[in-house]
Amino acid sequence: MAIETSRGLMVACLRASGRQVFAINPMAVARYRDRHSVSRKKSDHQDAVVLANILRTDAELHRPLPGDTELVKALDALARAQQDAVWDRTRAHNRLRSHLREYYPAVLEAFADKREKLLAREARAILAIAPTQAKAAKLARSKLKAAVKQAGRQRRIEAETDRLLEVFRRTWLRQPACECART
Repeated sequence: MAIETSRGLMVACLRASGRQVFAINPMAVARYRDRHSVSRKKSDHQDAVVLANILRTDAELHRPLPGDTELVKALDALARAQQDAVWDRTRAHNRLRSHLREYYPAVLEAFADKREKLLAREARAILAIAPTQAKAAKLARSKLKAAVKQAGRQRRIEAETDRLLEVFRRTWLRQPACECART
């Protein structure tokens, strides 16, 4: 069997059925496709024919996927899970940053020059005590100082507290407050 990928459920099923699977690089398939057609049009049927011809004519130039031990399969599953977790974290971070840009730009400004930005412990501590722009603007100096200390800062606590207060108390554009009738 020839296929353009070396991973996924389809490949696992083909390998589990005892078939010999050749993973052909998609760029190589494109070059073979150019040999059989000048239109550069891509279709599943045409790709199936091209993959079959690759194995029929040039099988000795391609290697079948090696058999994996259970340990390698487990390691592959763990690596995939770790990659998925990184992608999920990145997606969540990007979504949070997007929402903060709309509703709470002061916190983005406050941590823009930090290496970790919103992932900094101080940013998380401040978001916990002041989850909105209005609450951040009304933060007492002592409460902000305590949050900065609790986040692990050991030096320049006073200066950082003053800097954060100055950022939070600036005039920021924001979404209008809801004027819904409460019953």
